[in-house]
Amino acid sequence: MPLVELKVSSRSEGDRVVVALSGEIDLYTAPRLQSQLASALNVDHPVRLVVDMSGVDFCDSTGMNVLLAAQRMAREHGGNVELSGPRPAVRKILQVTGLESVFTVTGEGAAVPGQ
Repeated sequence: MPLVELKVSSRSEGDRVVVALSGEIDLYTAPRLQSQLASALNVDHPVRLVVDMSGVDFCDSTGMNVLLAAQRMAREHGGNVELSGPRPAVRKILQVTGLESVFTVTGEGAAVPGQ
C-alpha cells in the first residue's frame, strides 16, 4: 500500500493567505498541517486564512482539531479561517460534526463523476 502524504503550499494574495492542501489529513500528517497554519497565522495583523481543501481526499478528527485550533488562533487576533472547496466526503464530516457552522465554507469542491 503506498504511503499517502499531505502536500501543503501557501501563498499570500493581498489581505489573505491561501494554504492549499492535497492528500489526506490524519494523525500522521496533521502535525505538518498544524505547523504550516501556525506559520501563516503568526503575524502582527488579522489574517484571513483560506484553506483550499479541494485536493483533500480524507480528513479525520485529528485534522478537524488542527483546523479548529487554527480558527481559534485566527479569531483571537481578529482574523478568520475559511475552508474552500471541500470534497463531498470532507463536507459530510463538517456537516455531521456541526463544524460547517464554525467555519466559513465556500465552493462545492471537486465534482465527483456519477454523483
